[in-house]
Amino acid sequence: MAKKRQTSKIIQALAISTLLLMAIFVLVISASHNKTKLASIPTDFSGDFNLKENIAMFEGEEIAIPKLAELDKGRQVLGTANSGEKWIEVDLSEQKLTAWEGDQLFLSTPVSTGLPWWRTPEGEFRIWIKLRYTRMEGGQGSYYYNLPNVPYVMYFENNEISGWRGYGLHGTYWHNDFGNPRSHGCVNLPTEIAKELFYWVGPILPRERGVIVSSNENPGTRIVIHE
Repeated sequence: MAKKRQTSKIIQALAISTLLLMAIFVLVISASHNKTKLASIPTDFSGDFNLKENIAMFEGEEIAIPKLAELDKGRQVLGTANSGEKWIEVDLSEQKLTAWEGDQLFLSTPVSTGLPWWRTPEGEFRIWIKLRYTRMEGGQGSYYYNLPNVPYVMYFENNEISGWRGYGLHGTYWHNDFGNPRSHGCVNLPTEIAKELFYWVGPILPRERGVIVSSNENPGTRIVIHE
């Protein structure tokens, strides 16, 4: 039995590694040909906090990175006892995110979605990968950013918007201007709220892991984004 469990873990790890290598390849090709605007380019798929990174760059300013890894050892948030489907609503006109379990409210928070020239896409999506931490890099000129250790990242996709374009929900340590558009297409959340969502939504992340890809057996939570 122990050998079977070990073999299963090895197969799962190889599958995730293959997916992540494919993701990096697609991102490099897309960026080099400049055929699609990327919201944010994740360059670290380990899900781990990089203790060697101390400084982030955002729109020409250097920002100290908080030591979030010391605060999070991994946990599960059970949410409400309601048996309805968990889903997330993002209202672009109100700059607000609401998380529901059926018709029961789990939480509501102001957010920062995409600027007019980097709009957050509208539609119905599913979370396809969760990373406890990752690096994001993108933008150009005065809007260039290089953000190590972005916390509680939940990338989403649908049939029209590929997951490799980099749209997601995530915690934010480089600004506190929630309630106003501020991002390059992602949904910026207060970090503590992002943490609550991260452990509440699917796919469910095993306690000892920093990354999980959705599957039929462990699906991603539905996200509805609208004006």
